[in-house]
Amino acid sequence: MTATLHIDWTRCDGRGLCTELLAGVLVRDDWGYPVARGRQGPERTDVPIRPGDADAARDAVSLCPKLALSLRDPASGGPQRRR
Repeated sequence: MTATLHIDWTRCDGRGLCTELLAGVLVRDDWGYPVARGRQGPERTDVPIRPGDADAARDAVSLCPKLALSLRDPASGGPQRRR
């Protein structure tokens, strides 16, 4: 099973670093907020991460200046945030 990147729009201010790190997975909406590429509704904030994008997803979580991202790894059983 793959990890899932969760975007908390209540924390995000649309700086776009995550969309640069995960350009194949995320795009910016009309207001600059990250959303899952090609998805609609609530699926836009919970983004499946392919194994090849796992390192970039971890970087995006740890570099997010607003702590708006978390990576949920089914193997560990819970969300991972920057420490």
